[in-house]
Amino acid sequence: MRVQEQGVVAWEHLRLPPFSQVALRVLQLLHRENVQLQELSELIASDPAFAGEVLAIVNSLAYAPRFPIHSIQQAVAVMGAGHLQGLCLTVGVRGYMGQSLGNPSIRALWRHNLACAVIAEQLASAGFVDRDAAYTCGVLHDVGRMALASVRSREYADLLCTHRGTPASILECERELFGKDHCEVGRDLVHEWKLPEEFEAIVAEHHASHADGEWGMARLVSLGCRMADAAGFAAFPACGSASFAELLGELPVRERKLFFTDVESLAYEVGRKISAIESL
Repeated sequence: MRVQEQGVVAWEHLRLPPFSQVALRVLQLLHRENVQLQELSELIASDPAFAGEVLAIVNSLAYAPRFPIHSIQQAVAVMGAGHLQGLCLTVGVRGYMGQSLGNPSIRALWRHNLACAVIAEQLASAGFVDRDAAYTCGVLHDVGRMALASVRSREYADLLCTHRGTPASILECERELFGKDHCEVGRDLVHEWKLPEEFEAIVAEHHASHADGEWGMARLVSLGCRMADAAGFAAFPACGSASFAELLGELPVRERKLFFTDVESLAYEVGRKISAIESL
C-alpha cells in the first residue's frame, strides 16, 4: 500500500462513485457474439431514468431524426446497436461525474471528452475505422480523469486551473496529488469493470506517441484528443497544444483528404454537437 505523503491521499483510501451498471453491461454485451437486439433494448429500458436520458440525446438537435423516437427498441432499430452504445456511455459518464460538473473546470474537462469523441467519430468516417466504436472509445478515453474529478473535485479543479504545459505534463502532478495519474486509473477501471481488453490501450496510452505507429483506434483517439485541444476544447486552460496544421500532417493521406481542412469548421461542428447534448 502506498504511504501517504503531505498533500496526497493514497488511492486505496479514496472511494470511487459507482458507474452506471447499465452502461457497463452495454459495453460488455456488444463485444459478445450473437447479441440479440431485443436483449440490448431490454437492458437499456430496465433503467427508466437512464433510458429517458438516452432517448433525449437521440431526439436532440445533435441527431435530428426525421421523426420522434419514442422507445429504446425503436432507437436501436433506427440508429444501430453500435451507435447507441456510445450514447449510453455518454449518459453513464455524465452521471458518473455528478455534481462535480457544476465546477467550470470540471465541465471543461467533460466538454474535452465529448469533443474527443465527436472528432474521433469524424476521423473514423474519413477512413476505414468503425465510426461508432471510435465515438465510444473517445467518450471512454479520459475515464481516469473523470474518476479523479469525482473523488476530489475541488483539488483536481484547482490543478486544472493552475497547471501549464503539454497535455501529458499533467500526469506527474496527478501522481503527486493522487498517487496515480489518470491513464493508470483508467487502465485499472477497464480491469475492474471487466471491459474488453482493447479499451486498455485507449485509456492508458492516449498521451503516448503514436505518430509512427499503425493507423488504428488507439492512434485515432490520441489524435482526436489533441485535435480537441487545438479546436478550443482543451482539458485545462493553459494546455500547450500542437497546431491544427501539424496534427493534420499525422493523418494518413486518405483521411487527410476527407477530413476538415480548417480548425474553425471542425470547432463549429464539435461545438454544435456538444451544445445539443448539454442543453438536455
